[in-house]
Amino acid sequence: MRFFKKKEQLKIKIYGDSILKKQAERIEKIDDSIVLLASAMIKAMKEADGVGLAAPQIGKSIRLIILDIPYDKEKMGSRSPGELLLLPQMPLILVNPELTPTTHNISSSEEGCLSVPKIYAKVLRPEKVMLSAEMIDGTALNIECGGFLARALQHECDHLNGILFPDILESSEFEKIKPLLDKLTKKR
Repeated sequence: MRFFKKKEQLKIKIYGDSILKKQAERIEKIDDSIVLLASAMIKAMKEADGVGLAAPQIGKSIRLIILDIPYDKEKMGSRSPGELLLLPQMPLILVNPELTPTTHNISSSEEGCLSVPKIYAKVLRPEKVMLSAEMIDGTALNIECGGFLARALQHECDHLNGILFPDILESSEFEKIKPLLDKLTKKR
């Protein structure tokens, strides 16, 4: 199955679009169309000034995410194994990523989303996760990730499961942004 045509224009889907609520399908084979789609997603993410993008956000219900997290080489000493390995490889393309929390420690941090433009809220997430995925070249990954990388992975993998950050907010945080979400939905 072809997932992308070279001249296809990618458009980021916005909150309220039904594709953002679907469970994405597993990619059975990394072929040229997946490689082309990933490349186009990197371009779309950078043009939108994002640090992550999941295929459902551009209308493709497949398990593919892109990350481009900046890192400071000077601060690499206290990083998780995943941060040490993956941050220098950005932008990163991950196929069929799966996450498992590896800690009960939860932290709160403000998140935004290209599919929920100009709306931010504090989201609770586990501080560390085990990432299992394939890289675009077929290399298998199974590594613990922490810090902002863990948060970004969780955010993007949520998209693959039909979840957007407003869906997982505590009620007080959700109430703060509900009028903005309603406005966004009405614009659609």
